[in-house]
Amino acid sequence: MSPLVFVIVIVVLAWAYDFYNGMNDAANAIATTVSTRALTPGQAIALAWFFNVAGAFLTTRVAATVGKGIVDPATVDGSVWIAALLGAILWSAVCTHLGIPISITHALVGGIAGAGWVGYGLGILKWAGVKKVLLGLVLSPLAGFAVAYLFMLGVLWTFRRVPLARANRFFRLGQIGSASFMAFAHGSNDTQNAMGMITAALVAAGFLPDFHVPVWVIFGSAFFMGLGTAVGGWKVIRTLGMRMVKIDPSHGFAAETAGALSILGATMAGAPISTTHVISTAVMGVGATRRLSAVRWGIARDIVITWVLTIPGAAAGAALMWVLLRVFIRF
Repeated sequence: MSPLVFVIVIVVLAWAYDFYNGMNDAANAIATTVSTRALTPGQAIALAWFFNVAGAFLTTRVAATVGKGIVDPATVDGSVWIAALLGAILWSAVCTHLGIPISITHALVGGIAGAGWVGYGLGILKWAGVKKVLLGLVLSPLAGFAVAYLFMLGVLWTFRRVPLARANRFFRLGQIGSASFMAFAHGSNDTQNAMGMITAALVAAGFLPDFHVPVWVIFGSAFFMGLGTAVGGWKVIRTLGMRMVKIDPSHGFAAETAGALSILGATMAGAPISTTHVISTAVMGVGATRRLSAVRWGIARDIVITWVLTIPGAAAGAALMWVLLRVFIRF
């Protein structure tokens, strides 16, 4: 496979992955806003698309972690990157169509690790980067729950003497801002997965002398994630915004704001976390301020099980893709 064809294939696959990322993660930015009727689905999708694109231009630190922090692009051939994307897309597509909000980020990390491992052995993995991702897998849902729980307690105390109807009117308007903030944060972190893969391919193919993300890669990745958001993963929206816990406008505002703050902190640190983890547990955190039984823990349990299975599931899919690629294509 020539270097140019390899890069074209990676760009197409990375943006297809980005499309499913936006489709599955549409719930992250708009599920609570739609469920509380702060915005219509059409309005929420348009808002999410715009701020997803804007967030993609904040920084490229996460892209560097994804593109060169798990496997050094200079030490593997193109089959690893193609197989990693195929494994991540396969896992993401299955979960999206089943209506399960998963970590698209960890699906890609699992794909990179699985393809690199089967192709070159465990020694090819950069364990510092893998450790960073695994810490994010554990800490991000805890942070989402804790920050949202405390933030919601602050909201309840601040508005304790305000009539409920008046408070709900305020928070419905506030959710326009919190949903925008959440969409911006989502774009700042998740868009960089595809950016990192494309840039790694450009370096590996010799089109870039070092790892820096071109503007066209940023814009294209943001555009296709936004397009996926516009198409929308409506089953996922229903699971996150309507089935896991019954929320009102103040809970939606608190969950989105707390989730966005947690995500932006990770983005500025260059950590590729799961925005799905953060907003899902933020929804549970605000629900828990009523009482723990207000959270439908059966739904939460099913989501957590899928989170745990995402990295090995995507890794297995990518390993299979690598074997098939090496049989049928010469790299």
